[in-house]
Amino acid sequence: MEDKKLRITLVKSPIGAIPKHRKTVIAMGLRKLNKTVELPDNAATRGQIQQIRHLIKVEEI
Repeated sequence: MEDKKLRITLVKSPIGAIPKHRKTVIAMGLRKLNKTVELPDNAATRGQIQQIRHLIKVEEI
């Protein structure tokens, strides 16, 4: 069984976001606008995505 991954891209600046959302963006490894990271598709990652869904774009790979 292959591990499922998610490709997450920061598409909106977290500057105006609430501090908890900014920390979530950094924790996911998204340091700059249009930066893309690949993270495992698990409950923890899905929770982070749900919290900052207005700032990111998500693709399943």
